Formats: sequence, C-alpha cells, structure tokens
Amino acid sequence: MSVRRLAEASVQPASFAFNRANAAAAKQWIKKYPKGREQSAIIPLLMIAQEQEGWVTKAAIETISDMLGMPRIRGLEVATFYTQYQLNPVGTRAHIQVCGTTPCMLRGSEALMDVCRSKIHHDQFHTNDKGTLSWEEVECLGACVNAPMVMIFKDTFEDLTPERLAEIIDLYGAGKGAEVKPGPQDGRTGSEPASGLTSLKSEKAILKSTRDREARAATKAAQAAPDAIIATAVPGPAAVAPSNTSKPKTKAEPATAFKAPETKAPAAKAAKPSLEDKNRPAGIDKPALVDDLKLISGVGPKIEGVLHTLGIYTFAQVASWKKAEREWVDGYLSFHGRIDRDDWVKQAKALAKGGVAEYIRVFGKKPV
Repeated sequence: MSVRRLAEASVQPASFAFNRANAAAAKQWIKKYPKGREQSAIIPLLMIAQEQEGWVTKAAIETISDMLGMPRIRGLEVATFYTQYQLNPVGTRAHIQVCGTTPCMLRGSEALMDVCRSKIHHDQFHTNDKGTLSWEEVECLGACVNAPMVMIFKDTFEDLTPERLAEIIDLYGAGKGAEVKPGPQDGRTGSEPASGLTSLKSEKAILKSTRDREARAATKAAQAAPDAIIATAVPGPAAVAPSNTSKPKTKAEPATAFKAPETKAPAAKAAKPSLEDKNRPAGIDKPALVDDLKLISGVGPKIEGVLHTLGIYTFAQVASWKKAEREWVDGYLSFHGRIDRDDWVKQAKALAKGGVAEYIRVFGKKPV
C-alpha cells in the first residue's frame, strides 16, 4: 500500500465547517449509531466533507473528530487508510481515477494513463494549470468485463479507447461534463460480449425449464397441505339413533334398522392450466429490483412465492395482463375469478406508476 500523507500546510485551509444542508446530513448519520458508538460515523462524515470541499482537509478531519468525541489521531488514521478520500486538492471539474488492475491493464489502461499525462499533468495527484482537472491510478473499480474504465467522481466510463477518453477529458475541462453519458462508451448496454451473444441467446429457453420445475413443485406443495388437513378434519359418518318421526314399521324395514345417509362423492378438482399454454403470462428472470407484490390486495406471501416461480416479479408485469392471461393465472391459482374481483391489474398499474402514494391517490387508502 502506498504511503498517504496530508497535503502540504501551504494549501491547507485554516478552518472547516459543514454548510447548513451537510450539517443536517451529518447529524442524521450520527443518529444512526447507538449511544457511545457515534465515532462509527467518521467514514460517512469524511465523505460528506470531501463532497463539499472537493478533498479532505486537515481542518475537516480535526473538526469531524471533535464532533464525534474521538482523538484526532484516530480520525487521521481513517482518512489516510481509505483511498476513497482525497488528501490533496483535486480538479474542480473532474478528478479521473484510472483503473490499473490486471483486466483493465490487459485491455489498455496504460494508454488511458498516457492520455491523462498528456492532457492533465505528467504526475498523479497534480492538477492542470487551471486547477480544473486531475487524475490518479487506482485499484479495481468493479467493471472488469467492460475494461478498460475510469471513474469521474461517482460515475464510471467503460469500454474506453484513448481517443474517447481524450474527448471526455476535453468536455469536462470545458465544463460540459454533464453532456457525457456514463457507462459503456462503445455502444454496449450492459456486460454482454463486445461481439454480441454467441450462446444463451434465448432468455425464454434458458429460464423455462427452471421456472416450470419450481412452479410444479410449489403447486404440488400448495395442493398437498389443504388435502391433508381435509382428510384429518372430516370424520366418517356417525351412527344416528332413530327419532319418533321415523317411518312406520314394515316387514322390509324393521323399526330398529338404520340406513346411513348417502354422501356425495367430492367433485373432481378442475385441472390446472398447462404451463405450456399460450395464454400463460410471459415471465422474466429475477430483475435487479423486485417489487413487493404483497402490496396488491389478494396477494400474500404464499401467492407471491408462486408468482415468482412463474417469473412474475414486478407490478408492471401484472399491470400488463390481458383477459386471457388473467384467466390463466386465476385458473392456475384456483382463484375462481378473484383476480378480476380484486382488480389486480388496476392496483398494479397504480403501484407501478407511483408506488404507495399513487395507490392512495387512486383508491383512497393504503395497500392492505
């Protein structure tokens, strides 16, 4: 690990204070920790100070340490240990962190550093003549499959070429950094191979067997539990003594004879719709953000689990169901029209549009 020291005294400000908004944010962070553990807030408070000033000053470390009732040397230890804290002034418009770990190095990060040397300063942690730009080499920034990459403040720029990085630096230098879209810079929208998919091209084919197997298992478990309860809860027919209103005695039917009441055979359960049915709603793999489907009235934890096995995870999916799709799900869950009665689609549309606030606006109450 490199030695990290504070900036020279000549560039250090005499004092530090949070602005009003950041002072309030600092208090909120401190409240998150138990009494006697407030010193744990040192990390987020130093980050707030850096976002306010552009870098972490000696005065900021001392002020924050005093706020938290901790020795200043402890605050200094934290600030100098974590490389996320800039201990020297950085560019006012952009501080460019170039990933130099193996994947990025193999994909040309050294050439990106050469661009920084030529356009900003030969050495790291030095600003350009105007003080607007600076750069440094860092360890892994977490987007190895899109190497090489850089990070500017909180945004990452991936799949870079030296020419594209030079354009980005020029835009930030001109104060037009907001015009640069973060993420892959070569047209990719994710982390798929740069040449395009060569296998696993069909999401439906990949996920179908897994979803169907899970759906069948969940359905079997859901059916087995009620059947077991019914079998133990319903006794066989009990003998009943004849009453005074019994039919008159006949030779064929003595007075002491008792005929057990006839019982109807239980109606056969309706067959569940096939998982291969064309009206089955399209499922997706588990997305990055899964909606809480239990906010829809009529959906509990068990039903939500079954919906997940069918690939249903979001309000938007439920909101898009057509009549045939609703009937398929209704039949699969044995709901007998409950989906339309509870109007899942309308509920899901409100939740997808604006969450609980929109639900309250539409229905005049919170989700049950």
